[in-house]
Amino acid sequence: MTTNVLILCTHNSARSVLAEAMLNHHASRMGRDLRACSAGSAPSGRVNPLALAVLADAGIATDGVRSKSWDEFAVPGAPRMRVVITVCDSAANEICPVWPGSPVKVHWGYPDPSNAAGDESQRRAAFDLTRQAIGYRMLQLLELPLESMDDANLRAVLLEIARS
Repeated sequence: MTTNVLILCTHNSARSVLAEAMLNHHASRMGRDLRACSAGSAPSGRVNPLALAVLADAGIATDGVRSKSWDEFAVPGAPRMRVVITVCDSAANEICPVWPGSPVKVHWGYPDPSNAAGDESQRRAAFDLTRQAIGYRMLQLLELPLESMDDANLRAVLLEIARS
């Protein structure tokens, strides 16, 4: 059975999109039956071009990636999420919808690379560092026996990953 993971950020234009693409990429390469989605509480309606650029540079597919509302995942018939991860502090502090299936919720915060100062190459470097940091945690998530972990243990381990 597919394990669904939802990654949230306010605008769903950078960090959550990086996380969705990285998790799907690594899951596919590792042969894991996992599907990552991303969404935002106030989606911008567009994915930051630098997010797409650093993903492309790393050989990560971005087909179908789009900025979307978290409401898509809170309606009847939406995929049941096993895990919901917030990647920005503002989304972590918002009142989230009630997710079908009561998924495990954790916060893995990252600075917003969209706010990076500097020229194009410095901003691109900020996006790539964020992509790498997110990718590292996603690999740790994929090493877990998700199918056999109970929710309390899964949450504890995911919180430990957040501290690493």
